[in-house]
Amino acid sequence: MTTHSIRFEGANLHVETDGDSSHHALLLWPPGSSTLRVWDHLIPELATRFHVIRIDVRGYGKSEPDHLDEAQFTFHQYARDARFVLDQLNIEATHVWSQSWGTRAAIVFCAKNQAYVKSAALYAANLDLPDVAAQRRGTKDAADERNSLGIVSAPPPTGFNEHRSTRAAQLAAGALRKIQLADVIDELTMPILIGTGSHDPNLMSSRVIASRLDNAQLIEFEHVGHNAILEHPTLALRTFLEFHEMLT
Repeated sequence: MTTHSIRFEGANLHVETDGDSSHHALLLWPPGSSTLRVWDHLIPELATRFHVIRIDVRGYGKSEPDHLDEAQFTFHQYARDARFVLDQLNIEATHVWSQSWGTRAAIVFCAKNQAYVKSAALYAANLDLPDVAAQRRGTKDAADERNSLGIVSAPPPTGFNEHRSTRAAQLAAGALRKIQLADVIDELTMPILIGTGSHDPNLMSSRVIASRLDNAQLIEFEHVGHNAILEHPTLALRTFLEFHEMLT
């Protein structure tokens, strides 16, 4: 693993890269209120196949903005941040994998970088504002099912929700209320995998997205709520890798 601190538009962006730089690049977008640590348990496998790039979203984790100006906390800004980081790393094209809140950021990034993004795995995709209470209920119901079946979830990685500034992290999370994703979703032309839990209220919107995009396929994760990469990481990773095998 290599750590980078990259300065861009009034913020120091914390970046980590893993894997051989000769491999295809893979940009990971984390779920809400999570740092790049949330992917730690999947990196050993991913790094054998990809050059993996993780960025603490501006305001999250160790990515520190100079000032808490609310105007900077938008998905458009996060997309610019990510593209600048990738350019600094001399990456000419990338695959994308995102989870939950991070899928909103990934949709904007993909829409703004059509020719640059080779494929996108958008987990828990949703065009509407989140129903947090329903997400929690669905996650609990899914956990009960997995427990009854003996399916073991991964413990959250250490540091996955540790931020240098609590206020900055709150502002960063609020980006979802500043954009209508329905206005940009149809711009995505790269191959897309949508992976959404059978107990996730986002599933209805995921089905709508898949029906709108000829280049998208939807897989419904059985016994999973809102966060597949933590709830059922084996299934989440296997599905992602199978998707990439079909691309080659």
